[in-house]
Amino acid sequence: MRRSVLYIEDNEKIGSLLKEELEQRGFSVQWLLSGEGAEREVNQHEIVILDIMLPGLDGFTVGKRLKKAAPAVPILLLSARTSIDDKVDGLQFADDYVTKPFHTDELVARLEVLIRRKGGTHSERISLGNQIEVDPEGQMIFDKRTGEEIILTGKQHQILMYFLRHPNQVLTKEQIYEAIWEEAYITGDKTLMVHIHRLRQKLERHPDSPEIIETLKGIGYRVKL
Repeated sequence: MRRSVLYIEDNEKIGSLLKEELEQRGFSVQWLLSGEGAEREVNQHEIVILDIMLPGLDGFTVGKRLKKAAPAVPILLLSARTSIDDKVDGLQFADDYVTKPFHTDELVARLEVLIRRKGGTHSERISLGNQIEVDPEGQMIFDKRTGEEIILTGKQHQILMYFLRHPNQVLTKEQIYEAIWEEAYITGDKTLMVHIHRLRQKLERHPDSPEIIETLKGIGYRVKL
């Protein structure tokens, strides 16, 4: 079975060469010259290869939107940018980061690892506390006591999935807000706090003494797995 790749690269020479190389190695490749329309396509593929320097929206912005649209689909970033800051920024949402120039053998090996990792989690559900279970592939949340699905709003769902992509990490309010709302956090803004309060009401046995979404006073939040 041919593995399906969504490849976003505006350089036609590089794009054409890599598409051909990947197809020769057994991949099926949909190649886009920009991020326009990528959100409509991402769920049809097993993995995304994303260049950072794109016309219009840059790869960081496109990547964050793709991760929201399809959290279970791995993203591999390609970039000529080699600074640590760029890599750290990219790995906030991407699953791997490869700098140009690269060797196709290494790129394919990294793709295979990410696809295997994704495949390995298909049937695994994530337990949160004693009462919540998350199906990462189906993007569904269940109450283990009743077996019923817990319905979240769009923002609540995005916040929870962001925590699950960064398990056991202390995340600042600024990090979470800017990742979800894609705009600068303004000190004192209560929007995130309200959404987390409502999310706790749906997930926690005792929302006033939360066990799943921890508050670290003066710092931010953490979800332990």
